[in-house]
Amino acid sequence: MTETPRTERPRPSDIRRWRQYLADERAEAAVYRYLAARRDGEEREILNGLVEAERRHEQHWLDLLGPDAHKPTRVALRTRIMGFLARHFGSVFVLALMQRTESRSPYADDADATDAMAADEKIHEEVVRGLAARGRSRLSGTFRAAVFGANDGLVSNLALVLGMSATGVGTHVVLASGIAGLLAGALSMAAGEFVSVRSQRELLHSTTPNPQTRHLLPDLDVDANELALLYRARGMSPEVAQEHADEMLRGEDCRHVGIATGSVRVQRDEHEAIGSAGGAALSSFLFFASGAVVAVIPYLFGMGGIGAAVLAAVLVGIALLCTGAIVGVLSGASPFKRALRQLAIGYGAAAVTYLLGLAFGATIG
Repeated sequence: MTETPRTERPRPSDIRRWRQYLADERAEAAVYRYLAARRDGEEREILNGLVEAERRHEQHWLDLLGPDAHKPTRVALRTRIMGFLARHFGSVFVLALMQRTESRSPYADDADATDAMAADEKIHEEVVRGLAARGRSRLSGTFRAAVFGANDGLVSNLALVLGMSATGVGTHVVLASGIAGLLAGALSMAAGEFVSVRSQRELLHSTTPNPQTRHLLPDLDVDANELALLYRARGMSPEVAQEHADEMLRGEDCRHVGIATGSVRVQRDEHEAIGSAGGAALSSFLFFASGAVVAVIPYLFGMGGIGAAVLAAVLVGIALLCTGAIVGVLSGASPFKRALRQLAIGYGAAAVTYLLGLAFGATIG
């Protein structure tokens, strides 16, 4: 569908809006181009396809602006930040931010943008969502351990430190309690993660087929054997199980046997995806400790009283805002809302223990 060319001079407000659109399209194309340069194969092709789409949109605004297109317009701050991240990191964080950018395209409500452009932006959102989902799945385990471990350390140790401080005990007691809480919590997290991963690996090991069993196939009775039952136990239908059993006994196909190397390879991949129990325990210890230490920083530097408690709360609050924003970015949600939610939950828990500390201190006083 061709557009009717404009005969009247566009209004200054239209020119400013079109220039902003043009600048943003160019910046978004640059982000996708930087991301594509850091990838290969299918993902690079997909990102380059998005670059071409942004160039089509860019051309639309160039055509409308005509001679007014050559006056530069500053790119929106958000888009400039994403460009910087794409150039230096090229991570799933950038894709998650681009997903939100595509979802908030104004083209659907702008008469100067075509219906095709508005539809393109919706499709772009889904494309970027799919690419971001790949990255999220690759880092989900590590990210979960890092964010939740650090968040647990931040909240639990702040609550402990504020609760002890509210009772009126000395600064050295608060510091000792904070360090004890750090070590106790980190060791508890490490022990729990070790047991969890080790148990999961042992469970997988117990269900891993024995590769030595396949050497017994030549000794099976062709007319009376349980090979089909093995396949049925592995989830095949009776007909398919019998077909594969016949193929195996004829020596035609060994790829589908549940006791062959293919299944062993799948089990090995699952073991690798889980990771080692020791590594998981160490990472949980470090993540929790990195969060818990924030609450005791003022006391480590000799501060005490209400000043130390306030500073600890401020430092932990900043860290909670950061972890909440990271969760928001990676989940494709609003980083601001997730950051505030994280802060409210952490401060809520700390406030409860502080009030309990005040009550307990008044009782023993």
